[in-house]
Formats: sequence, structure tokens, C-alpha cells
Amino acid sequence: MLIGYARTSQLHQRAGLEGQIEDLKAAGCERLFVEQVSALSQRAELEAALGYCREGDVLVVKRMCRLARSTVELLNIVAKLEAKGVGVRVLDFGGGELDTKSATGRLLITVLAAVSEAERTMMLERQRIGIAKAKQEGRYKGRAPTARRKASQVAELRQSGLGATEIAARLGISRASVYRVLAEGSAA
Repeated sequence: MLIGYARTSQLHQRAGLEGQIEDLKAAGCERLFVEQVSALSQRAELEAALGYCREGDVLVVKRMCRLARSTVELLNIVAKLEAKGVGVRVLDFGGGELDTKSATGRLLITVLAAVSEAERTMMLERQRIGIAKAKQEGRYKGRAPTARRKASQVAELRQSGLGATEIAARLGISRASVYRVLAEGSAA
């Protein structure tokens, strides 16, 4: 059985997710596991897909980066699946497909996972350099503090008798942010 896994990191990447789903269906995937969560977060659907796979199945992804962010993570996933007799197929692999059921596929996925990780590391380094330069030039402001902008609303809801959990839910911020804003307000 072909089992598809699709993932995007952010909710606004809906078109990218839909494209992955279409490609997985076109490849013949009978069961799809789909989620919109950062690769650094807990990926419940990936875990479900890995648990669902049985001997003879193939886990299909559009690109390697949808499955893992590091060489070690990718190789661990492939090893876990191989131990169950499950292969991995990457649909978009430089114009062709890659399948770990072949010796060449296993070699390529190992080498290219390392290249992919190195590329990501270099990109993050360039990003850090760019941010440092922008800070030095006074152009970098960072992310706007969402919860602090809502400090008056937090205080108002607290005055009305609501607890931190309800305040957080109504304002779309975390409970920790509510407590932080309340603490800062009492210190002022």
C-alpha cells in the first residue's frame, strides 16, 4: 500500500499543502496523513503515518524536507521504516523519484539528506548575518510583542473576573503571556 504524508509549516501555505496532496493522490497513495505544523514541533500525523505502515508498504512524500529537517532524523525515520519492511519514496527529487527499496536509493537519500541539512544550516547562518547587519543599521525591529500590545485587554478581562486560561483563549495568546502581562502590570 502507498501511504502519503504531506506537511506545511504554516497555515498560510494552504496552496502548497493542496499541491502535495494532489501529487500524492496522483502517485497512487491510498491513505493520506496531512498536517500543518513546523518540523520542529510534535508531528502527530507523521507519527500516525509511521505507526500505520506495515510490511510491504511505501511511505510517499513530495520532498525530503517534508519528512525531516536533519540527516540524523531522516536516517532514523528510514531505518525505523526499513526495520518494518517499509520503503520510502520521494516524488520530487531533482526531476525524478527516489525509492529507498533500491541500494542506489538508500545511498542517494543518505548523501542528499546531508546536503539538504548543510544547505539549511547555511541559509540560517545567512539569515543570522542579515539580521545582525539590520540591527547594526537600526533597521531591525524584531517581531512585534503580540501579548504586550493586548495588555489593556488582558487587564480589563482580569478585572471582569476571568481567569488566565479564558483570557488567553479570548485574545489568542498563551496563558504564560497572560501571566507575564499581569505581572508586568502589577510591577508598573
